[in-house]
Amino acid sequence: MPNLNVAVLGPSGYAKDIGKKGTTSDLTFYNLKKGDLTVTLIEPTRYPERLAPLFYAVSMASQAILVVDEITPTFGESVIMLQCAGVKEGYVILRNYLSREQLLPLIKGTVIEGYRFMEDDKIVLRESLLEEAAKIESPQDEPSGSLPVDHFFSVRGIGTVALGSVARGSLHKHEEVRVLPGEKTAQIRSIQKHDEDFDSAGVGERTGMALKGLEVEDLDRGIVLTTDKSIKSTSSLKAGAELVKYWATPLKPGMVLHLGHWMQYIPARVEAAEGPDWHKPLLTLALDKPVIHPAGSRGVLTYPEGGKLKVVGTIELP
Repeated sequence: MPNLNVAVLGPSGYAKDIGKKGTTSDLTFYNLKKGDLTVTLIEPTRYPERLAPLFYAVSMASQAILVVDEITPTFGESVIMLQCAGVKEGYVILRNYLSREQLLPLIKGTVIEGYRFMEDDKIVLRESLLEEAAKIESPQDEPSGSLPVDHFFSVRGIGTVALGSVARGSLHKHEEVRVLPGEKTAQIRSIQKHDEDFDSAGVGERTGMALKGLEVEDLDRGIVLTTDKSIKSTSSLKAGAELVKYWATPLKPGMVLHLGHWMQYIPARVEAAEGPDWHKPLLTLALDKPVIHPAGSRGVLTYPEGGKLKVVGTIELP
């Protein structure tokens, strides 16, 4: 069941006429299904009130829909977040008589340059999303996999259920998974995708997993269920970063940034920022809790207490 994850950035509720409303919290999920093709639309419901939902929505997505009613700081922040997260494919929908020519200078040099400009026609958009979903080949037989948890709850007669999108590889019914960070393990009792039972779930697929040997109290957003022994748990970090070109001043020891990776959004205190180019510093960060990640992956740095610009840049995870 190929699934396309799409961040929808713009007016709240824009996706309600594209898909069927699902889980709602600081994020709202909408599900579009036609035959075996599925699309999961993710809106950052609590953004711009909070920055974290914008990161979460973008971090899950392989494509984005950017709906632009007016040129605002929120629009600019969304563009920079998409750039830092590396979401290279998507759609731009202009409204309120905005023209492509007005937008082009503002998105030059960003991933948005490669997005497709479309009319505000949800029927055409829906069909285009399904066509994109049809191009996806989701592996179901990978030897290992990882699922970052975004929601969790208890169901009577079933037990603990975790929701998330598979980030790497594939996971299978009856497998034992590590619950990171920590030392706990659990068994996958069952797997559901869009309310149907399956034996496995592959990359990008929106999945609910019933877990044996784990209580709801053992879960939190950002926890990773994995069978991949190469997944790392890093408590302190010294790594190269790259700040966005709009960031105006060097990072200083004592600043508390947030490090985003998968569904994790972790306070990270700057202990040192070294190097001749302050836009490309070697950062030493003390994390409030371990970040769970594959070697060589990229994290997004933000500064929620900042002024007009809160997206700082990216950092390479060891």
